[in-house]
Amino acid sequence: MIGQFFRENKYMAGIWVVLRVYLGWSWLTAGWGKVTGDFNAGGYLQGSVANPVMSGEALMYPNYVSFLENIAIPYADTFSFVVAWGEVLVGLGLILGVFTSAAAFFGVVMNMSFLFAGTISTNPWMIMISMFIIAAGANAGRYGGDRWVLPYLKSVVFKGKNSEKEFKGANLKEAI
Repeated sequence: MIGQFFRENKYMAGIWVVLRVYLGWSWLTAGWGKVTGDFNAGGYLQGSVANPVMSGEALMYPNYVSFLENIAIPYADTFSFVVAWGEVLVGLGLILGVFTSAAAFFGVVMNMSFLFAGTISTNPWMIMISMFIIAAGANAGRYGGDRWVLPYLKSVVFKGKNSEKEFKGANLKEAI
């Protein structure tokens, strides 16, 4: 019931606009500073390996530390590019309401990476807002670009397929 309210109510769509623009602006400004500046994630990555998240003497996220050591640090330039432009694209997607759920999802992926590295900051809040946006689905982009983009993509992807009306009218036993 609450899920349906989140995904279909036009008044909730207005609330989603406020939340996604706030969240998108946070991502966009963080990313834009990195894209236009001299950003290199190498120092951050090395600091995350040197000071990993610990619980007493135990390493909390050994797989993540291994990922940083073996993939992220050797390719720090590529990683820096992906992070900076990823933040910009997530921000634009949320602000414009285009591919809103995907933008929120990739924002959560980045937030979780920062948390695994031991950076708390605003990441938990951003994850919580993103999860609500993801739960809202297409309604989060109702007053944004998703209003036109998603139906267009659906018509292109399912072009020539049975329409939903035809599918509902089909006899299930005939299909088996």
